[in-house]
Amino acid sequence: MTVRIATFNTENLFRRPRVFALEDVEKRQQTLEDFATLVSLLDHETYTAEDKNHIIEILQKYDVPDSQSKTRPILVNETRGGAKLFKSGRGGVIEITAKGRAGWVGWAELVRDDLDWEAVRNTARVIAEVDADVLLTVEVEDRLALHRFNEQVLADVMGAKRYPFNMLIDGNDSRGIDVGLFSRRPITSIRSHIFDTKAGRTIFSRDCPEFEVELKGGKPLWILGNHFKSKGFGSAGASATRRKLQAERVKDIYKAALRRSASVVVAGDLNDTPDSEPLAFLLDAGLQDAMTHISYTGAPGTFATGQSLKQKFDYLMFSPDLWEQVQAVEVERRGIWAPRTFKSFDTVTSKANRASDHAALYADLDM
Repeated sequence: MTVRIATFNTENLFRRPRVFALEDVEKRQQTLEDFATLVSLLDHETYTAEDKNHIIEILQKYDVPDSQSKTRPILVNETRGGAKLFKSGRGGVIEITAKGRAGWVGWAELVRDDLDWEAVRNTARVIAEVDADVLLTVEVEDRLALHRFNEQVLADVMGAKRYPFNMLIDGNDSRGIDVGLFSRRPITSIRSHIFDTKAGRTIFSRDCPEFEVELKGGKPLWILGNHFKSKGFGSAGASATRRKLQAERVKDIYKAALRRSASVVVAGDLNDTPDSEPLAFLLDAGLQDAMTHISYTGAPGTFATGQSLKQKFDYLMFSPDLWEQVQAVEVERRGIWAPRTFKSFDTVTSKANRASDHAALYADLDM
């Protein structure tokens, strides 16, 4: 029996934070850093004068108090009738009225926009073309988004086969970029690691969900889904340290999974290259990278043009038992817009309607 296993960073299915659409990379990174700073400040037990000034500076910079703004990337969501963080007066003057985190009810969030409909269709086209039996989905809003995409887009619009099973557990990222699973075989158990900590700090930026999939004959297959800390914002050193911490923990989770089954896959967007320190933890544990299989002869990367190992972020990594069963490995790039490098689907005509800037990676196993 051939089983196709895949991973695909979909860059969301229906709605995505507005900031991610900014073409200006520096502006995008700065907005994300300001948002992270704002979230951190708002969690302070007591707001000092310096905290309040910094909060006001960020709110004014992004036009947050103006409820009529259609372009603001950040929103402070205050519950109706609850205690408030601030009040705004004439001329856009803001006054922080809460004395600390306990003094108001609400949170900061990134404003989302609907994705271009053609981009949604192209995402479905990639998934339909790959036609995996088990597909790890990275950067998905929530489980209902998986369900609706499966029923309304993949099946009804594209005419592709529905996935009978899908699952997603909300992770630690407030931006709605979680890790989920589509499967044609039953998902029989799930383990989440959103609460894993080290030295009082949460380890996973999103989660490392463990999905147990029942293959024919009752054989269990464990998929460990991941989306490591990106290099997109924050200091390079801090980001690398976080990915290293995440990889160390995934190594431990993988070893525990091996005690339950010889069939274990570590998959997802690991946001680092094969020669990096975080990836060394996983490779040293005995996992095998799908794209090193003798059957794979394509370009080395999975992100953007994919022409360099520096563009390899997406992985299928197999336990020794599964590695022996790998028959073929391929990358589906046609959902990406890279006209000077390769031909995309005829429906992908620009960055605006590309399926993703990541390719889908898949492998066929004789199981």
